[in-house]
Amino acid sequence: MMPLKIKKQEDFWSGLMFIAFGIIAIVISGDYPMGSAMRMGPGYFPRSLGIITAVLGLIITLTAFRTEGPKIKPFAWRGVIMLSLGFLIFGWAIEHVGFVPALLPLILCSALAGKEFKTREALIMSAVLITGCVALFIYLLELPFPLFCWR
Repeated sequence: MMPLKIKKQEDFWSGLMFIAFGIIAIVISGDYPMGSAMRMGPGYFPRSLGIITAVLGLIITLTAFRTEGPKIKPFAWRGVIMLSLGFLIFGWAIEHVGFVPALLPLILCSALAGKEFKTREALIMSAVLITGCVALFIYLLELPFPLFCWR
């Protein structure tokens, strides 16, 4: 018997991810009553969706052994770290310094998440985005965010 060889890593790992999400949905919805097709209970839809997701994940995983594909490139940790940092700073800053000053680190961290960062472009982009966000969220949608609040 020949050992199985993964020929398409992207499909293999994404298939396993779908299987895991499907199993999680099945486990979480396990305590809800299932009901029947005529009288669906609260567990009917999430459990059915979890089963379908897990089966599709199995199909995707199995196709990874049959078709050729490129190797997976290294994961972009810089983007994940910078975006998470930007969201954390924004979440804290909007309550403590206001909407406008909270947007600046969010936009700059987002710009730093990419492969290229040019300070001048990032600052121009920040000014345009902050102006657009203030116009949209504060004046058009009338959300109750304080523009500046120095505590």
